Amino acid sequence: MAKKNLSPFKGRVMHATGYKVDPDNPDHVKYEVAKERGIPLDEGDNGQLTSRQAGKIGGPIGGNMVKEMIEIAKEQMTNK
Repeated sequence: MAKKNLSPFKGRVMHATGYKVDPDNPDHVKYEVAKERGIPLDEGDNGQLTSRQAGKIGGPIGGNMVKEMIEIAKEQMTNK
């Protein structure tokens, strides 16, 4: 259930930050982030990646999502 709701949210957030996002598969934005950072991310097994490389991919995605969630929470608190 959570993934069903988080994937479109991830797509909207990453699109708003300037990434090209496939609306049918918003999770694939990770490949664009990896390409931008020069990290060889393949579909399937990526066991060769270091934790640093994985963080350079997931960090910007998760960080932008958290920032947006904080903004949403602030708005909701202001409206109450």
